[in-house]
Amino acid sequence: MAGTFWGYLAGIVTGVTYGLNPLFAVPLMKSGVSVDTILFFRYFLAVVILGAWLALRKESFRITWHQTRRLLVLGLLFSLSSLTLFEAYHYIPSGVATTIVFLYPVLVALIMMFLKVYPTWQVWVSIIATFVGVLFLCRTDGTHTMQWRGLALSFASALSYAMFIVIINRSRSVHQISNTLLTFYALLTGVVVFSLHAFFSHAPLLAGIHGVSPWINLIGLALLPTIVSTATLAMATRIIGATRASVLGVFEPVTAILVGAIAFGESITANIVIGIILTMAAIVFMIVSPGKRKSA
Repeated sequence: MAGTFWGYLAGIVTGVTYGLNPLFAVPLMKSGVSVDTILFFRYFLAVVILGAWLALRKESFRITWHQTRRLLVLGLLFSLSSLTLFEAYHYIPSGVATTIVFLYPVLVALIMMFLKVYPTWQVWVSIIATFVGVLFLCRTDGTHTMQWRGLALSFASALSYAMFIVIINRSRSVHQISNTLLTFYALLTGVVVFSLHAFFSHAPLLAGIHGVSPWINLIGLALLPTIVSTATLAMATRIIGATRASVLGVFEPVTAILVGAIAFGESITANIVIGIILTMAAIVFMIVSPGKRKSA
């Protein structure tokens, strides 16, 4: 029971810290920093900080060739999820993109079923209720047009994230690696991916970065929504399973909306209140309901 508690707590921390993305990213975008620059330094600074932490703890960086291949796949999936989501913002409203990305708990459950690991009916109820809640949270005013490219990119982001979670849960070679070292190599892969993306898109990496404030936001972005959220996601997935950990990701849009209201003065509508109530009720139901924990 103690382990399960820490698993749920880690899942909640994952959603909350990842939902802090707008707190650091929005000021950067408003100051003219490009998406390529934000993503590159988000991963680069995270790798430097995490690498220094591992070195201070004198933890070995050594991994086997088999583990290297698994970590490379994880890094590519995690990077692809970030990149496709940011690219989707160019074609569809961010609220719609967020709604589509939150399909990933359903995708995780379907992938796990394909692997003959079946969620309980309580988990399915939680998945459906949280998705309905997110629909309320991200409801738009209907004035934006939808482009199929944006919809496809959002779905690709959800699928990439779902596969990332499932591999952490199911790979035996990954289980032998600490959460910190797993996060380090996954983010290191991201540094390479975004370096290449910036190079081929001819994007100057330091454009828009002037003074101390942008660097504070970049460091904050590297610490909370990147290092902490990735490490706690790995921890939650290992303890309570891929499906339950993915459902707890609902704290991401809830946190993002609260950040928008508190930090940027965005309004909280009746739809948002209904969405938060639905999602929180679904999470509480999943945590307290009986059922075979292993099947989730």
